[in-house]
Amino acid sequence: MRWVALVWGLLLGLAQPAAAASPGQPGAFQPSAFKDWAAVVVAGDWHAHSGGPSEAFDNARRDVARALEQAGFQPANLRQYSVRPERYHDTRPAKSDLNGIYEDLGDLTSKTSAGCMFYLSSHGSPAGAIVDDHVLAPGVLDTMLDRTCGKRPTVVVISACFSGVFVPTLARANRMVLTAARPDRSSFGCGEADKYPYFDDCFLQSMKGARDFTGLGRAVQACVAAKEAETGAGPPSEPQLFVGGNLRPILPLLTFTSAATH
Repeated sequence: MRWVALVWGLLLGLAQPAAAASPGQPGAFQPSAFKDWAAVVVAGDWHAHSGGPSEAFDNARRDVARALEQAGFQPANLRQYSVRPERYHDTRPAKSDLNGIYEDLGDLTSKTSAGCMFYLSSHGSPAGAIVDDHVLAPGVLDTMLDRTCGKRPTVVVISACFSGVFVPTLARANRMVLTAARPDRSSFGCGEADKYPYFDDCFLQSMKGARDFTGLGRAVQACVAAKEAETGAGPPSEPQLFVGGNLRPILPLLTFTSAATH
C-alpha cells in the first residue's frame, strides 16, 4: 500500500502543474519529474589504468552532474565528489569519502521525498568500485541506499570495470541499476589522454536524446557496444541493466525536462 501511495503521489505531482498550461502554449510550464530527487555524483579515482594521472573520472563527474541538472534535477539537491576537490573551484565538489557521501545522502533525502540518484565513475574490481583509498563493496552500497533512500524510486549507475558485480546485491523492486560492464569484464576509456571512460561518454551522449531512464539505459548499452566495436576494444564489456518490477511502470512517466527540447 505504501508503494501504491507513492506512485499516486508521483503521478499527481506531475499532473497538477501541467494543468496550468498545455505543453506548447506560450508560457507553458514544463514540470520537472526530478525536482524533489536527491542525487550524488562521485568521481572515485584520479589515476589512469597505467597509474598516471587522468581527468577522465572528474570530467565525467562534472558533466554528468550538469546533464542531470538539465534533465530536471535541482542543483540544491545534487552534490558532487572528487578525490582531489581542491583542483575544481568551478564545481566545488566535496571530498570522495564514503562516510561523507553517506552522511550527505542522508541529509539530502531528509530534505527531499521523491527519489534517489547515485552515480559513480571510477576503477573497479570483482570486489567492488574504488572510492579514493577504499573499495565500495556492493553490500556496503546496498546498506547506504537502504538507510537513506529506503523504498523510494532509486537509480544507481556504476561506471567501473567489473561493475556488474553490483547488480545481484542492489537488485530491488524500487531500483534501476545500470553498470558499465559484466561482473567478469573490464570497461574501457580510462587512459591518461581519455576525456571520459567509454561508458560515461555514452551516458552523456545518450542523455541528449533520451526521454527517461529506461530508454537511457538501453541507449547507453547500444552506444558502448558500437564504440567498442569501432575502436576494437575487447572483449566487449556488456553493460548491465536491471529495472525492478515496481519501477518499470513508473520510469517511463518520469521524463527528463531536457527531452522537451529534443
